[in-house]
Amino acid sequence: MVFKTLANLSKAKVALHGTENIPEGAKIFVINHFTRLETFLMPYYLHKLVQTPIWSLASSEFFIGAVGRFLESVGAVSTKDPHRDRLIVKTLLTNEAGWIIFPEGRMVKNKKIIEKGRYMVSYAGGKHPPHTGAAHLALRTEFYRQRFMWLAEHAPLEMQRLLPLFNLEAISDVSPLGTCIVPVNITYYPLRARENILKKIAERLVEDLPEKLTEELMTEGAMLTSGVDIDIRFGKAIEAAPYLQTRSILADMHNPASFEFDDPLPSVGDLRKAALKIMQRYMEAIYSMTTVNHDHIFASVLQHSLRDRIRLSRFCRRAFLAIERGPSPGAIHLHHSIEESQNHLLVDDRYSKLEDFLTVAEQSKVLRRESSFIVRNRRKLGSPFDFHLARIDNPVAVMANEVEPLKRLQRKISRLCWTPDVILRSRIARQMHQRAERAFEADYERFFIQGETKPRHIGRPVLLRGNRRRLGILLCHGYMAAPAEVRALADYLSRRGYWVYLPRLKGHGTAPEDLARCSYQDWIRSVEEGYILIRNTCRRAVIGGFSTGAALALELASRVSDIAGVFAVSTPLRLQYAASRLAPVVDTWNRLMDRMRWEEAKKEFVENRPENPHINYSRNPIAGVVELERLMDYLEPRLTNVQVPALVAQSQQDPVVDPKGSERIFQMLGSRDKQYMAFNFNRHGILLGEGSERVHRVIADFVDQVFAKAAVPARPAPAAMPAEEMSQS
Repeated sequence: MVFKTLANLSKAKVALHGTENIPEGAKIFVINHFTRLETFLMPYYLHKLVQTPIWSLASSEFFIGAVGRFLESVGAVSTKDPHRDRLIVKTLLTNEAGWIIFPEGRMVKNKKIIEKGRYMVSYAGGKHPPHTGAAHLALRTEFYRQRFMWLAEHAPLEMQRLLPLFNLEAISDVSPLGTCIVPVNITYYPLRARENILKKIAERLVEDLPEKLTEELMTEGAMLTSGVDIDIRFGKAIEAAPYLQTRSILADMHNPASFEFDDPLPSVGDLRKAALKIMQRYMEAIYSMTTVNHDHIFASVLQHSLRDRIRLSRFCRRAFLAIERGPSPGAIHLHHSIEESQNHLLVDDRYSKLEDFLTVAEQSKVLRRESSFIVRNRRKLGSPFDFHLARIDNPVAVMANEVEPLKRLQRKISRLCWTPDVILRSRIARQMHQRAERAFEADYERFFIQGETKPRHIGRPVLLRGNRRRLGILLCHGYMAAPAEVRALADYLSRRGYWVYLPRLKGHGTAPEDLARCSYQDWIRSVEEGYILIRNTCRRAVIGGFSTGAALALELASRVSDIAGVFAVSTPLRLQYAASRLAPVVDTWNRLMDRMRWEEAKKEFVENRPENPHINYSRNPIAGVVELERLMDYLEPRLTNVQVPALVAQSQQDPVVDPKGSERIFQMLGSRDKQYMAFNFNRHGILLGEGSERVHRVIADFVDQVFAKAAVPARPAPAAMPAEEMSQS
């Protein structure tokens, strides 16, 4: 009940993986030991899983007074208990309890487990190899299980003599199921030592807290009170029986003569060799299951970097490729935050993964920041540190130590640190382009509708090569359209020498059913991937778009500071047609019908009469209109964050987008350098058709101006500069 209460009150999030690997029969769980939490929480979670008592070995130093009595009452046995081994073997023979054993023998606070390619436990008193105790106990249990079975048939008198030795009444008490060792890895993320309520309470109760206890309260108390992800992974069980199949061990096992539990046997040498093999096997299994997170990647990149002064953008590219192009799935285990898109590492760090790591590294003086660089303190990162204070004094080294056994990951990161940055940029750009094309082909095949889906060239992403890489352009199409919608403008800009990339927004260029399943966050992700491509192709990037694509360009510009400029054509903030206001109601109705499983009553699409029927969908999904409204609501409060040079262009007689909305967008932009161009067209799609070359020319002139400013070193701006007045042409 105490453990359950602690688990419920704690903000820690426990995720169990590989529970299907837990076998029937006698089990010894071998677990890595990093915190005090494992001693108390693991028996609780394992008992919930296997529904049998879980006992554990604990250091003899804790078996003093009330704490010792408490540990004994919950099934902990002192490592110095004289009857320890016989008790463990007996409970495993009868399968009445499972056991937890920490093969390191103690907490490994610095997570340093590898030295010169071998498993070696570092601790305050020195170093020692991992213990083989768990392997010996599994082998001894299985030795006696099979010996009992053999004696029952060939020497029943010796069997009867042995039964009381293990407090057994009959041979039927011995379970026929074999003995297994189950490797378990526990990974915590994030690892942050900080002040917390538990430490403050302890300080009030005890005047002078020992330094060791203070560190544990700051680290493990923060885990419980501030929240930490605890990934518990179970590896494939290691059976003990196959390791007993040697001539000497079988001879002792099938010997009818009497010998006691602790008597030396002729096969002791083979048993020790077998225990060493099993130990190596479960240590490799434990540490190969480490759940890799962002801190691991950042710490390893920092450790493998060739130079101490590292440009932050290059650091991010290496980390991105270490995740996105790391070992194949299944080779390593990933934290759930790494299994998702890693665009944020190259765009805006919106989840603060990098910022949190840099803050910790800076506070522990492993690095310092200098403008767009980080400067590594090689001596601090690699110097010895107090074992008991490692998690406070040098958490970055602790993070790096934890994934040191993952050799494939380490080789990958090392190669990335040796690879020139120009090659890394090329890899990232190529990866983004290939990913976009694969996604389009997969969606095109899945949602193709004969007679309705447009030809492939309409929806496929397009990259137009320029003759200079100093500035590239990301150009986004609108709602229910495809890259072909902005191809004419792209060709015009390309003829001026610019690289231009036209991404496909998710759900577009295929069929309305594809669009109906997408959210505006999917469209944002598509634009991000396009930005990553063009940003890693050219030194600077201008982003722009038409209609919904313009809104997405402004959204990205509100988050990313190194964009050179942004242009927005016919940007929606309000829609003209009244049907859009009914879309949320119809969408709610459709969801209700889904729950009632009444498909016939749903109204999922409305007819669309586009200006460019050879590009746009002829049916408009209600769910898509709802997402468009959500995008506009999401964008409006963020417009003030746009600080780069901006151009807003709008048709004054737009039948789809309310021109007052684009005027409001212009007014809300935080840019000092901004201009508004109004065109006297009576259509929405002003990038195609009669007069569109005028719009193209205005946009190209804007890009040329941005390019000229980007090519000249910037001068300090005046304290205040009024925005340009709105102009009309």
